[in-house]
Amino acid sequence: MKVKIVNKSPFELPSYATKGSVGMDLKANIEEDIILNSLERKMIPTGIFIKLPKKYEAQIRPRSGLAIKNGITVINTPGTIDSDYIGEICVLLVNLSNEPFTIHKGDRIAQMIINKTKICKWESVDELKKTTRDAGGFGHTGIQ
Repeated sequence: MKVKIVNKSPFELPSYATKGSVGMDLKANIEEDIILNSLERKMIPTGIFIKLPKKYEAQIRPRSGLAIKNGITVINTPGTIDSDYIGEICVLLVNLSNEPFTIHKGDRIAQMIINKTKICKWESVDELKKTTRDAGGFGHTGIQ
């Protein structure tokens, strides 16, 4: 599948790091360092604009290394880029650590995954058929 892309950053196009990767790294397209203080959130531009085919989305997800080593994650994970959005892809980062974190120009800040989606049509009914789970959720089965 080919996706139209405009790259207004000085960096290479997002790409897969390994043959088995499904996520492409997105880089911070900033002129000056950004300090993300503890519990602070900021929108970081990438300089990337895409036009996805209908029934596709791009998901913006955290990078595991940033999350475990620095407490940096994507606040609305996964962030969804709809097929009709053609604006700049920005990443909403939050610092969940107790220490300030500095984002430098070109830092890999998130990963983008392209997925095919299905569009549903609602069918209104008066009630839903019972299941063995019913309304059980939010940890009702325990951790072991």
